[in-house]
Amino acid sequence: MEKKLPKGAYGDVDGKEYIPYVTQKDRTGGNGAVFIIGAVLAILFAASTAYSGMKSGLTVAAGIPGSIIGSGLVAVFAKRRGILGKNIVQGMASGGESIASGIIFLLPAVILIGKNFTFWEGFLVSAGGVLFGIGVSSFVYKNFIVEEHGNLMYPEALAISETLVASEGAGESMKYMGIGFAVGGLLTVVSGSFLNMANTVISYVNERFYKWKLELEVNPLLLGIGFIVGVDVAVIMFAGSVLANFAVLPLISYFSGFAREGAFIWNNDGVALSSMMVNHISGSYVKYIGAGMMLSGGLIGAIRLIPAIVSSVRETVGAKKEKREESSSFASLMLLIGIAIGFVTAFLISGGNLWMAILGAVFSFVLSLLFVIVSGRLTGTIGTSNLPVSGMTIASLVILTLLFVIMGWKGAADNKILLLFGTFIVTAISVAGGYCQSQKVTYLIGGKKEEMDKYFAAAGIIGVFVVIGVIKVLSDQLAMTGDNVAFALPQANLISTLTAGIMSGELPWHMIIVGVVFGIVLYLLKLPIMTVAIGFYLPIATTSIILAGALVRLFLEKTANSEKDKEIKVENGISLSSGLVAGGSIIGLIGIVLQVSGWVGGFAPSGFLASNGMAYVLLVLLLVFTIWPLMSRKKE
Repeated sequence: MEKKLPKGAYGDVDGKEYIPYVTQKDRTGGNGAVFIIGAVLAILFAASTAYSGMKSGLTVAAGIPGSIIGSGLVAVFAKRRGILGKNIVQGMASGGESIASGIIFLLPAVILIGKNFTFWEGFLVSAGGVLFGIGVSSFVYKNFIVEEHGNLMYPEALAISETLVASEGAGESMKYMGIGFAVGGLLTVVSGSFLNMANTVISYVNERFYKWKLELEVNPLLLGIGFIVGVDVAVIMFAGSVLANFAVLPLISYFSGFAREGAFIWNNDGVALSSMMVNHISGSYVKYIGAGMMLSGGLIGAIRLIPAIVSSVRETVGAKKEKREESSSFASLMLLIGIAIGFVTAFLISGGNLWMAILGAVFSFVLSLLFVIVSGRLTGTIGTSNLPVSGMTIASLVILTLLFVIMGWKGAADNKILLLFGTFIVTAISVAGGYCQSQKVTYLIGGKKEEMDKYFAAAGIIGVFVVIGVIKVLSDQLAMTGDNVAFALPQANLISTLTAGIMSGELPWHMIIVGVVFGIVLYLLKLPIMTVAIGFYLPIATTSIILAGALVRLFLEKTANSEKDKEIKVENGISLSSGLVAGGSIIGLIGIVLQVSGWVGGFAPSGFLASNGMAYVLLVLLLVFTIWPLMSRKKE
């Protein structure tokens, strides 16, 4: 007999009357084995999300893959904990991922402005944001999760809950994830940071007449991301890259040819405007138009959130007039600890500037409070995968930056402090979405709220350790500039450009304004501004392989024999793609650690191994070993 969620899970009943899947009130999901499994997945998803997010600008929500992998591991190592144990594990996986999805927006920006931060500075501001975000989210639990049941659908929470209920089939999904991990890891070892034996970039650059650039990076991590996000998002991102590389870039090139003698690039007086190469145009002009597009997308998104902010705060305040039986003492303690850490850290990072510490902390708390509430409500509508964290972060940072400018705090050291305050805010915002989603799953399945509070908070702190560690290990690579940077860092680049530019007054405003106008036009055309803008900003080598991954998914859907066959192929493909992302990012990260320690490195491909032909061979192999396992599945 097929197991299903109760019909009331999708609404049609009052939240207080809903009867969950598990009705035994005394059952718990956690024990030592469950915690270890959850901690391992939190580490895995935190590290892979940090690595892949800094490389591509995209992150993949961990709830569904975490529920699939966790179900298999719990079935083997903690079978008696059942579905409640599986729920705890998916919550911890989501906790690790959501931390990374926020921190990577801000802390790398500190490195990009030429500053650095200690491990403990990064850890304290992030941990404070985690505890503050969970504490505030817990206080709106009753309103969002129970009273708004059926109105706030939490679509991804429903999908995760369905996955947990049907978790007897998790073995096949784990098999495909293992295949993906092996394929992604092996290709990364051969061509990436380990052996560096082969060229992975198919590159065509035209420096004559009509200048343009078309590239594709054979990267299993990015192919997996493309499969997961789907063709709609991938095509829009690629369209942004086409606009940048085949329209704006050659247009700038054409007019720069008329520049007077002695006119140089605005930020490089060693290159004449009339002799700019493709990479000069991309780095000094197209990049800033993309930043303007992302800025307008973030601000427009923030403005559109104003009604949600007002209604969320109003409904939350109204809900607090009633009893608070759903607010746990543990969550209240976390909120108090988060506030305490926030104040203490504010004084530590402000270098003895009392006013900076007080104003920075107060503004951080107020902005975090507002956007945590908005984040929890929006997650109930659109899920964590589509949560506009970047828009809320940009809006918060513009306010904080203006405060710093008004107070006369405009130096590079002040900018570093500003970005650390911003890290507290973005971590609170991002963790709120993952927390509310995990608590909705717990509510639907029948777990205990306070139990999820504890395990999710533990996963959050673990995630902070991992992500800060990853950023510190990669700090040299993140600081690299030039044509072949290892990490695109689109959001961090935008943040560093925005805050440093406002403080110094040296932003290339012409390019920024052009990008803002592009963003407004996209908004008027009802196109997703941030998706197009990220594609415009990212190297076309990145967006093209993401598109390839999405086309693989489209191919599987079109060749399916039935709707059931299509559904199974896509589910298995998502599992395999999650393995590609995990294998590519984790093995890539290990390779960089080995490079730094001197164990590997020093080899450079030459001859055919360094050619486009070699990259084509790797692309064909990657596509074959991605598609073939999914097509060769035995028919039931």
